[in-house]
Amino acid sequence: MIGVAEIRKVVPHRYPILLLDRVVELVPGERLTAQKAVSCTEPCYEGLDEKAVDRDYAYPATLIVESWAQAGVLLATWDRPNPDVLVGMVGLAGAINDVSFGGPAYPGDVLEHRVRMVKVIGDTVILEGETVVGDTTVMRVGQFVETQRPVSALRPADPIPVAG
Repeated sequence: MIGVAEIRKVVPHRYPILLLDRVVELVPGERLTAQKAVSCTEPCYEGLDEKAVDRDYAYPATLIVESWAQAGVLLATWDRPNPDVLVGMVGLAGAINDVSFGGPAYPGDVLEHRVRMVKVIGDTVILEGETVVGDTTVMRVGQFVETQRPVSALRPADPIPVAG
């Protein structure tokens, strides 16, 4: 099992957007299974008041996608970690396609992200997989494209001085 301390050595995500708690299976270059426990103390629930009903606590689909994508980036960059996005290479999400949802997740659920590497082309990786809670598939990802680029190439050019 790989915990948060090791995850943080590979990817730059930090609180409150690090959405992985542990890795329970890793075959570098092939597949990864990671978990994220949903808690009622998640920042996404802060705005709910006493009138909220159980369905209001459905974990946002966007956060399920983000958490799964972090597992994908972890698999894609496991052998070349860079926890500092200000230097070296930085991971970029190129595309995510054929995403479908099969049901909600709620506080108390553990999201199990299953990620498989489909193809590697240079610094670009194509991944696929799903997220399950118990026996229920809550999300499927048909294709996720992640690529690595030098952070220096992503910085804006110095502005041209304006004559005054």
